[in-house]
Amino acid sequence: MPGYKYDLFISYSRHGTARNWLLNHFYPRLAECLVDEIAPAPKIFLDKDMPRAVHWPAQLESALHHTKIMVAVLSAPYWESPWCMAEWGSMEAREQLLGLVSLERPQGLIYPIRFADSHRLENEGRLRSWWDFKGLDNPDRGFQESRDWHSFQQKVRQCAQDLAELLSQVPPWRPDWPVIERPDPVLSPPPPLPRFDS
Repeated sequence: MPGYKYDLFISYSRHGTARNWLLNHFYPRLAECLVDEIAPAPKIFLDKDMPRAVHWPAQLESALHHTKIMVAVLSAPYWESPWCMAEWGSMEAREQLLGLVSLERPQGLIYPIRFADSHRLENEGRLRSWWDFKGLDNPDRGFQESRDWHSFQQKVRQCAQDLAELLSQVPPWRPDWPVIERPDPVLSPPPPLPRFDS
């Protein structure tokens, strides 16, 4: 559809083990399974692929603004990240603008993946159905040799089939999608030089 650049935007926290699980297992497998469901291959935005020298806050905002569905990998650090909350809030505001997640139109544009438990999952996340990957959340590459790998692959394939169906139903793009402002990047100060007591 005109105006959309990406089919999916993957929202996740860089803290904890969810990032390694996403990069090592979930993202590559989901991309492969989606190719089996949709032609041409859907475009997925993941911030690890950003080109050099771009202003990354603006790039993230633009990518989300031009994406059909946001896949949120939920973990405890996810709910503590101002960036993740801005992404979640932006898609929630879009849903409200479109009258989605309502009695008449219960489907939303946020597609949650439960990676780990969190008290916040019982609040913001509990009202949405999610794919539960708890127990299939090993971030190490050796996970692909384990007995659980087959179950993981089957669940990702089901996610891909579900997403393919949802992607065919998204409303047309609008330039007035709301965007929740992200915080300025917080740069950590350099560590102090070691000092020796005299």
